[in-house]
Amino acid sequence: MNPFKIIKNGIVNENPTLVQCIGLCPTLATSTSAANGIGMGIAATAVLIGSNMAVAAIRRFVPEEIRIPIFIVVIAGFVTVVQLLISGFAPALDKSLGIFIPLIVVNCIILARAEAFAFKNGVIESLFDGIGMGLGFTVALTSIGMVREFLGNGTVFNFNVTPDGFQPALLMILAPGGFITLGIFMAVFRKFQELAAARRGVSAPAPATGCDHCAMGETCGAFGKEGGEQ
Repeated sequence: MNPFKIIKNGIVNENPTLVQCIGLCPTLATSTSAANGIGMGIAATAVLIGSNMAVAAIRRFVPEEIRIPIFIVVIAGFVTVVQLLISGFAPALDKSLGIFIPLIVVNCIILARAEAFAFKNGVIESLFDGIGMGLGFTVALTSIGMVREFLGNGTVFNFNVTPDGFQPALLMILAPGGFITLGIFMAVFRKFQELAAARRGVSAPAPATGCDHCAMGETCGAFGKEGGEQ
């Protein structure tokens, strides 16, 4: 086990937002500002770490047929704890993120890592996987939030960083701005992956398109018994 490789995998190679393209609903909804992005990312990271470790610890005792409901119960328990902590210590953030904190229960990033990694690996490996995936999600949300907040409001982390004559593009903090910014980030990230692969003399990783790149492909029934896409 190489913990640094597992963490790097979550941040770069299999970044949940920019590579796997999962968890996009909270990404678009909560990345209207850098503060919201980092708050959502930290909350999801805490749930990822806790649920990954719990699933890895009980995986040998979980019947195959009911593993998904059990995963959801475990995740819901950690989400409840995180939500109570946020509402108690950061009520402004709790109000800003609103329904998206409890909706972490059904965030496909959390369930996908429980199914694809934690259920097949030990507790320590699952801990580092949760850290890596959580950091990748947090970096993506915070970066997108910074750009959208800067262009749409003229601030970064609620601090004014633009001159008096700056005219904010309100489109950027609305839903269309989220899609535009996310698409640009994905394209730039993909280009950096290609350049990095070219410098190492290896092939660039394949784009995350189709069910064969999804960690939940087998669970949702997208694959047949032979491993091919139905």
